[in-house]
Amino acid sequence: MPMDFKPTPKRYPWPGDAHLALSIVVNVEEGAEANINDGDKYPEPVDEMGIALKRSVRNFGNESNYRYGITRGAPRVMRLLQEHGIRATFTACALALERAPALAQEIVRQGHEVTSHGWRWAHQFHMNEDEERAYIRKAVESLTRTTGRKPTGWLSRYLLTPNTRRLLAEEGFLYHMDDYGDDEPFWDEAGGKPIVIVPYQVDNNDMKMWAEPSYTPDQWLKYAIDNLDWALREGATHPTMMSLGLHLRIIGRPGRIWALEKFLAYAKQRSQEPNGPWIATREEIARHFAAQVPYQAPAQAA
Repeated sequence: MPMDFKPTPKRYPWPGDAHLALSIVVNVEEGAEANINDGDKYPEPVDEMGIALKRSVRNFGNESNYRYGITRGAPRVMRLLQEHGIRATFTACALALERAPALAQEIVRQGHEVTSHGWRWAHQFHMNEDEERAYIRKAVESLTRTTGRKPTGWLSRYLLTPNTRRLLAEEGFLYHMDDYGDDEPFWDEAGGKPIVIVPYQVDNNDMKMWAEPSYTPDQWLKYAIDNLDWALREGATHPTMMSLGLHLRIIGRPGRIWALEKFLAYAKQRSQEPNGPWIATREEIARHFAAQVPYQAPAQAA
């Protein structure tokens, strides 16, 4: 893709000539994290306290830390989305939704998109091709059964393999999220099949409040609003999008949920302005892009 050093006419518009496509992404991982009861060698190392056990024992404290995301965090997040009339994309580990059927039902009831975050919150990078294909199919089968609809997108946990994108294309996925290299969708070809890449943003992710204890909700909120304002400004000359990554066990805490409420209210307010943000699911963004920019196979070398 050529680099834009000067403003140029837009290649395509967002619906309503919006200057930004805004994607709210809620990760549902709780109940699918590492646990020796599920056959893992060690308990889940990602902990708000930064304490990673390297022994094959149950970490009951961290298990309850994750469980909080379902029991308390999820209701808070779901209430805010409904109050502001915002449809989000839930990147869900299939096992997590199997173990939280009430949450799965509420996500579907509110009309959100559910996309695949794997079968479990597990690393794919150590899988061979057959194992990874089976892992993808198991996630799809589970999410289809739980939500009543086959997922159209995929987000891995951190790392993936050279086979991942090709396997997703072969399995009929519309889009892939494991990319951080752009601010708008683009096409890729994997194994001769096209797939839309809908890039994700880690700089807006609430996980930073776990990874860096000094990073406060005030800082997170300011960063997110600054991102929205700047992206809207750039959107006057070329298509751009913004992702806001959330986790039930992180943003769903009383000391943090207020920051999400303020961001959603601000985004909703700006969406009422001329050329304000189009708040959409990732599937909607991928389908709109595919319709506006049809895939063209690369020219064959002579």
